[in-house]
Amino acid sequence: MIRVDFAVVGGGPAGQKAAIQAAKAGRSVVLIEREPTIGGECVHRGTIPSKSLRQRAVEHYARGHVGVASMSDTPIPELLGEVRQIVSAHTTYMRNQLERNGVRVLHGQAEFVDAHQLDVGEVGGGHQQVQADIIVIATGSIPRRPPEIPVDHEHIVDSDSILSLAYLPQSLIVLGGGVISCEYASIFSLLGVKVTMIDRNLRPLLFMDGEIVEYFVSGLRQRGGDFIGGAQPVAAQWDEVSQVVVELSDGKKFAAEKVLCALGRMARIDGLHVDRAGLAVDKRGVLPVNAYGQTAVPHIYAAGDAVGPPSLASASMEQGRRASRHALGLDTRADQPLMPTGIYAVPELACVGMTEDDARARNGEIHVGRARFNEIARGQIAGVKEGLLKLVADRNGRLLGVHVAEILVRVRPGQPGLRACEGAIEGDRLLHQRQRSINIRRLLRALVSFAPLQVEVVRVQVLGRSRGERGAF
Repeated sequence: MIRVDFAVVGGGPAGQKAAIQAAKAGRSVVLIEREPTIGGECVHRGTIPSKSLRQRAVEHYARGHVGVASMSDTPIPELLGEVRQIVSAHTTYMRNQLERNGVRVLHGQAEFVDAHQLDVGEVGGGHQQVQADIIVIATGSIPRRPPEIPVDHEHIVDSDSILSLAYLPQSLIVLGGGVISCEYASIFSLLGVKVTMIDRNLRPLLFMDGEIVEYFVSGLRQRGGDFIGGAQPVAAQWDEVSQVVVELSDGKKFAAEKVLCALGRMARIDGLHVDRAGLAVDKRGVLPVNAYGQTAVPHIYAAGDAVGPPSLASASMEQGRRASRHALGLDTRADQPLMPTGIYAVPELACVGMTEDDARARNGEIHVGRARFNEIARGQIAGVKEGLLKLVADRNGRLLGVHVAEILVRVRPGQPGLRACEGAIEGDRLLHQRQRSINIRRLLRALVSFAPLQVEVVRVQVLGRSRGERGAF
């Protein structure tokens, strides 16, 4: 029997950060991971591999090589570059970090015996019993596979298998309008693949500001792709020749060489037997938790994809840390629950805080500042001709939301890029500090050294109040 203060089930972003946070507080910690290596879906099949492909796509586009003719039949492993080495280096770093902080790692399938005890079934057939005062469930998720979309991992793939395709297809249908759908749709589009996105919602990324999302849809269409909203797929079938045919509920049909099914993810709770600990999943299949990640059983917490959206690595890390800190009686930021959201699509999208619609609904009169990169000479010089920085403030100028879309048109050697996601992180600091114009300049410096961009967005959002201005330029 292994007795510890803290047991974490799952070695992905949420589990790793929860374990390290507890270890740094001086507690004895065991982390249990079912896979042979730590890192979870994020490292091995999600974030790192997909971002490696995105980087290659951006580099390819920046060189002016756009179009299927230049990339069709290109082996995807070739496009991924040295992703195996990157993944290996990152898992080594994470394992060293856990060891350095005194976290013991067990590999095997964990299941609850009771509310304080876990049984870990090891690969060789042996079993370890772990008893802990506090338990954090961070088991991640798997792709949702609706029965009407038969994923075969060859013609119809999911987010776990798309990067295992042998070559780059000439056409791709992407089912879904979430983060994964948008990232892969834009990446493949940038590589010259004809991409059609199909989703039941009228627009993708419903949780983001609509004006920012429009930049994504516009960019997809400019590259020859399309987004079809308000459409419900009811069937998908390989025609035994060269295409997969997707049928919608209204009878319309679309065909492509490959189909990516990205219709959400499901918490990986099966096999954990949470009922033995007095827990149950809700109708969405996730574990209900409060703002601190605490479940109905006070000493058991959950974080990451096990508790549902947003299913982003950055959010999962923060949830893991927050769960540990609350469980240990340390200070938390759950009274300030904002988390920056970064989406590494093309364009790169980022936000933190309220959307314009949310702010109007809650505050009535608001101020919105917009700065468009194509109106700034510095943007023309850098070759970044489209993009938007949008700030939302209440009537007193208090910052409520930061939204950024960065569209890469060309990257020239030595030119700095516009990093939407770094801007959202700086925006998060400002929102938590409840600051106004003086620190808004810090936000803009984090985005890019575009002095006119800084001046204009601050003028419209903050200074516009005294001149009766209510919108953008």
